Amino acid sequence: MTEYPSLTRALAEALVDVLWFVEGCEDDQMDPDDAVKVLEGAAHLMGGLSVDQRGELLDLLGEMVEEEADPDRREFLEDFPEGFGLVDDPA
Repeated sequence: MTEYPSLTRALAEALVDVLWFVEGCEDDQMDPDDAVKVLEGAAHLMGGLSVDQRGELLDLLGEMVEEEADPDRREFLEDFPEGFGLVDDPA
């Protein structure tokens, strides 16, 4: 069993795991409309975080990127802040 330094880290890991799974699902694994609803719902929830909460999640995601060995998952983690509305779209 993996130990996490905080409940927040454990929940961030779980959230990323779920969203990574949903984004990678094939149509026969999950209805595409349901997948979009899950992904959009998560983005909406994260859009409502306070500045401090966003900062904390961004810090955790940065740690997760540094620790990730799988290149595909690492790319997902790197793109996560922009993809889920934690940062403004680069202009």
